[in-house]
Amino acid sequence: MKWGIDVSEHNGSIPWRALKRGGLSFAIVRLGWGQVHLDELFYENINGALAAGIEVGIYYYSYALTMEAAAREARFTAFVLRDCGLSLSRLSMGCWLDMEDADRYKEKNGLTDGQAITAISASFLEEMKKEGYPCGIYGSWDWLTHKIHVPSLPPGTPVWCAQWGRECSYPGASLWQFTNALRLEGMELDGDICMD
Repeated sequence: MKWGIDVSEHNGSIPWRALKRGGLSFAIVRLGWGQVHLDELFYENINGALAAGIEVGIYYYSYALTMEAAAREARFTAFVLRDCGLSLSRLSMGCWLDMEDADRYKEKNGLTDGQAITAISASFLEEMKKEGYPCGIYGSWDWLTHKIHVPSLPPGTPVWCAQWGRECSYPGASLWQFTNALRLEGMELDGDICMD
């Protein structure tokens, strides 16, 4: 069983080589968010992890309120991946869509219906597949069971479930985010386990 972390610009500079020496297997790096906003530390994080010999994946935090907006976000994600030379074969930990609503932007803009959220998520995933980067869905156990109807997503969509505690109860999850308070090298990070 492999363990890793997921990071964004909010975590600041990451000591990748020290984490690798400590046993870190993989990292999932935020590529960006919303309509064409690149994470300020994406290149630093992805290159740092790869240089340290850490397996990588990426995630994108969506602010899409429509299926068309989600497709644009996906095309931007694929553009950045191609631009920095990250073929699918180099992304052994996959590509992931985060469709949650941590800052309630979607709710404030009237997007609360699970059917609409599912359709918007599917639009992103389908566009990513067209671009050559099949993608999974990230969410909390509650979000994955009450907001996104996972069986309505493209067939075979992998799931990355956030459920802090001792076990992941989402059936068939490929990745499990088990904490947001993993202490490593003086930092507090999101901790993940690869379930495959």
